[in-house]
Amino acid sequence: MTHFIVEADGGSRGNPGPAAGGAVVIDASSGTVVAEIGIYVGVATNNVAEYHGMIAGLSHLFGEVPDAVVHVRMDSKLVVEQMMGRWKIKHPDMQNLAAQARSIIAARTVTFEWIPREQNARADAAANRSMDARESFIVRTS
Repeated sequence: MTHFIVEADGGSRGNPGPAAGGAVVIDASSGTVVAEIGIYVGVATNNVAEYHGMIAGLSHLFGEVPDAVVHVRMDSKLVVEQMMGRWKIKHPDMQNLAAQARSIIAARTVTFEWIPREQNARADAAANRSMDARESFIVRTS
């Protein structure tokens, strides 16, 4: 099995305002970044954008490596705790996004970890790049 790390983030300028998610897919064994993804969301909240970043990273990775084992790292305690099932999801948009994420994950091995914001700079940069351009992108780096 191949192990990967997905670092994901999201942001909104205005909350709600122009929003985007970002993800960086990393080969866990080498530390090599294999893809950077930005997903432009339109007008949304920061939390909705965080979910979109995570979903974009997982969707891309599982499209390339369907049997990957993944460790998701995010600075959104809310999304991490909700995906781990420890916090309730009250917002309807976030309920739908969490269901979409769980559908993508299905029976695969995916773990979640909260990390401090300063350790999530690459995913934050991808989200900001997408927000600035107001468009989505995928850059495969390997």
